[in-house]
Amino acid sequence: MRGEDLHQAAMYSYINLEQRVPEAHRLRAIRKMVNQALEQLSNHFEGLYARRGRPSIPPEHLIRALLLQLLYGLRSEAQLMEQLEYNLLFRWFVGLEMDDPIWDATVFTKNRERLMKGEVSQRLLQAVLEQAQAHNLLSAEHFTVDGTLLEAWANRRSFQEKDPETVVGTGSGGSKLLRDTHESSPDPESRLYKKSTAAQAEPSYLGHVMIENRNGLVVAACATQSSTTAEREAALEMLKELKRSPSAVTLGADKQYQDPTFVGELRKQQVVPHIAEYESGQNQCKNSLQPEERESPGFKTSQRKRKLVEMVFGWGKLSSIMRQMKLRGRNQVDWLFRLLATANNLVRLVKLIPAQ
Repeated sequence: MRGEDLHQAAMYSYINLEQRVPEAHRLRAIRKMVNQALEQLSNHFEGLYARRGRPSIPPEHLIRALLLQLLYGLRSEAQLMEQLEYNLLFRWFVGLEMDDPIWDATVFTKNRERLMKGEVSQRLLQAVLEQAQAHNLLSAEHFTVDGTLLEAWANRRSFQEKDPETVVGTGSGGSKLLRDTHESSPDPESRLYKKSTAAQAEPSYLGHVMIENRNGLVVAACATQSSTTAEREAALEMLKELKRSPSAVTLGADKQYQDPTFVGELRKQQVVPHIAEYESGQNQCKNSLQPEERESPGFKTSQRKRKLVEMVFGWGKLSSIMRQMKLRGRNQVDWLFRLLATANNLVRLVKLIPAQ
């Protein structure tokens, strides 16, 4: 028989949030890994907050909520809080009960500086990587690096000319470049830049990622101001963060990294360069690989594994919020980009850990 379309609300619910979330839902596995990582950071959180005063929103709640924003591609904290108001799955993941009040979106703004000062996104990334290492999912010998353009939260028309008396040239021989003479009023640290000659220069930063080649997990990430040398400089800095094999390791990369100075620095750090070379044109003079490096079987393997790093950028720009960073200033963009790298690892580990 046909059921009746009743409009009377039930006074009580006898099913709790834990029972409402399907056992096979991917957020269950992600929440387990996040909770384990946050437990490791508990003592660190203690040092970021005062010992007296009114209790704040727990930092664990804030981090879980921000991870939800990245995992589901929500464009703003306002949208995130709207979802937390009525989305039971989101409430369960963050740690809120059905009747708990949500906080105002400005809480993220007020607490972001504290979390940035405590390098929470970097520490969270390392804590998640330790879980991956416990399942033998990380390579300590073979890595790939790449960079991508991050559109800044600014417009081309926001760039205005600086006071000529304050301009200092940073180009070759002290020459004044566009980045020296103009700046964006809403985001002074962003720069007009393009990676392709056919593209239009846009206000941007550069995001850099280093992955290990076994499963494509991000082992280091950072964001910098846009420049033609930023990718190579960031790669050298990220190599210092790696927990790598004491023996020589390999680093795969595209032609953008083919530079004699950069390749020389890699060799000094006992890193074998597996960098794609120019096959024609005036840039052939930049090719710096030695015959044994170019002809080794590992070189072809490293170049084949390069596609794994593109999967990180593809996920971030299509499924998350990497296409245009909503925060302004290099430090804030860098902090959020590391959190994006952590979210990407969590998505990958859901598929990798059960298979072990």
